Amino acid sequence: MTESAAGTAGEAWPEPPLAGTEAAAVLGALERQRATLAWKCSGLDAAGLNTTLGASAVTLGGLLKHLAHVEDSHFARLWLGTPVGAPWDAVDWDGDPDWAYRSAAQDTPEQLRALWRESTARSRAVVDAALSAGGGLDQLGAHVTRGGERPNLRRILLDLIEEYARHVGHADLIRESVDGLTGEDPPR
Repeated sequence: MTESAAGTAGEAWPEPPLAGTEAAAVLGALERQRATLAWKCSGLDAAGLNTTLGASAVTLGGLLKHLAHVEDSHFARLWLGTPVGAPWDAVDWDGDPDWAYRSAAQDTPEQLRALWRESTARSRAVVDAALSAGGGLDQLGAHVTRGGERPNLRRILLDLIEEYARHVGHADLIRESVDGLTGEDPPR
């Protein structure tokens, strides 16, 4: 494996605290899901990242690009109340709702991994700033629903964990079909 999810070989695998605060537990669970996705997508060339399984068109590269979009859009739209930036702002999502999955095949493995890492870094910075400002996970985001409700930081993070968990399951199956890699976390 050329790149580990935790960073470099030998770094600790992210685990939520056994008896931490709610914020530490939620963020720990999210980091574990992110690390698992990174591990399942690590060390593969373009062919590996473009492999499909069965009738599904989902690829590991498509998952990286989709989850990069989810990271950016959840925090831009729901938390900050701002339009999502590049490259997402140039996409006709109504005309091509699967753009992230479809267009990933045109990107190099390095581009896909960098896009995802940059998106997660932006998300971490937004969450760090919000938590540093006080108010914990109960703080309300800027987005207002048609019913006049605003999501709190807890809900946004839990939705992100759910999105990752669904797709990490896909990544497990796809990666096993590529080279037999299985497991929940990399060998230490």
